[in-house]
Amino acid sequence: MSEILVGGVETFSTVDFPGYLAAVVFMQGCPWRCPFCYNQVIQKIGQPTGFLWPKFLEFLRTRQGKLDAVVFSGGEPLVQDGLAHAISEVKELGFKVGLHTGGYRPEHLAKIIPLVDWVGLDIKAPFVETRYQDVTKTNHLDKVMQSLSLLVESGIDFECRTTCDPRILSVEDIYAIAQDLKSKGVKKYFLQQYRPIEGDVVTTDADRNKFFQDQDLLNTLKSSFVEFNIRK
Repeated sequence: MSEILVGGVETFSTVDFPGYLAAVVFMQGCPWRCPFCYNQVIQKIGQPTGFLWPKFLEFLRTRQGKLDAVVFSGGEPLVQDGLAHAISEVKELGFKVGLHTGGYRPEHLAKIIPLVDWVGLDIKAPFVETRYQDVTKTNHLDKVMQSLSLLVESGIDFECRTTCDPRILSVEDIYAIAQDLKSKGVKKYFLQQYRPIEGDVVTTDADRNKFFQDQDLLNTLKSSFVEFNIRK
């Protein structure tokens, strides 16, 4: 079984797996090229790092009873074939497992769902092929839709969330995303505030906050989902 390639880890997080204290594994490799990405340095797979997976497992043994979970994030974890084996090793230590994904490789996600306890699915743009391609610089909307259907049908605990980058999304876009998610049976939806990346000197606080100060939008989202909130 191939060992996963990791770009880095966060040894303690209170926000990456709702309700649990977690360590986060940032896996290398991502097919998306989202302009708001903070992990661009790990988009390319196979870059040399000092990370050793067996050492991380040793660390987890010291955190049994102190941490609740391990989250596999990225990058895009579903890129790597060794993900299932790594998850199994973590589960054997008694930890819950979360997964952050953009929905790439639904055939891989189908194999992973039975192994994880929770999934966070990133929705990048309205479900229009040209819009998704504009944001991600790829043409994988069909994969996202398949992954969303898999999650809804599985009954697993999952959430959808959208990073509200005002350079590429409008309030009207959020309405459109929410309507489609609700129609597909999604129960949990979250908006995430965009944090300006290095080099973005044009986005103002007013630009970033417009999504969260639109009371009509917030009321619509609250009434559309069992669980809705804002992450800043």
